[in-house]
Amino acid sequence: MTDRTPTAILSALAEEQQGLIAQLQSSRRVHHAGRDFWCGELHGQPVVLGLSRIGKVAAATTTAALIEKFGVARVVFTGVAGGVGADVQVGDVVVGSGFVQHDMDASPLFPRYEIPLTGQAVYAGDAALTARLLQASQAALRSAPVAGYRAQVHQGLIASGDRFVNGAAESAALVLALQNAGHQPLAVEMEGAAVAQVCADYGIPFAAVRTISDRADDSAHVDFPQFVSAIASVYARSIVMELLLLL
Repeated sequence: MTDRTPTAILSALAEEQQGLIAQLQSSRRVHHAGRDFWCGELHGQPVVLGLSRIGKVAAATTTAALIEKFGVARVVFTGVAGGVGADVQVGDVVVGSGFVQHDMDASPLFPRYEIPLTGQAVYAGDAALTARLLQASQAALRSAPVAGYRAQVHQGLIASGDRFVNGAAESAALVLALQNAGHQPLAVEMEGAAVAQVCADYGIPFAAVRTISDRADDSAHVDFPQFVSAIASVYARSIVMELLLLL
């Protein structure tokens, strides 16, 4: 990679980036917009690590701040999500092909899910970066399998909203409403679509990968911290390292 413009790696929680900061070379902390960002190199590539915090507004603020401050070449989000696709199981990985806000509803002024004044409901991930992230995810799961999981990599729509979806009835209603509008989500979380929208506004390539921690149903809260620490963070480190080799 000849371009020395940094790649931004975002996660909502510190646990989701567990180990990445420790592996940074020539690291330095930069405090900006009320947040700490870590700059340095991984695999010889310049990176900026940051925590978006939880929710769409926090994620959008973080994304805009790091783009403005660091002039990053691309933004990659890694973290956990609830699985809502029929074949998406706990321990699987979903690479986002597109991102929709499941709680956006400005009807009747605009169609449900459409972002007002944009004419679109779904923001697509950058095609080239997403293809590399998919390849990196497949390579990471082959090289760093976790005992007890036969993890599969999926690619598809990720839905974001300012609510932790943790009930079977709520999850089913959310999915049905999206399907009725022509959207078929594989996973649900709280940041990705907001980051995608900000990156689109700035013309910055964006891609996201999520490890499925639960099925967004009545057991969604079970062993969440342990899963993030023992499973999701392991996948995230491996996926990020594999991706940097492809850039």
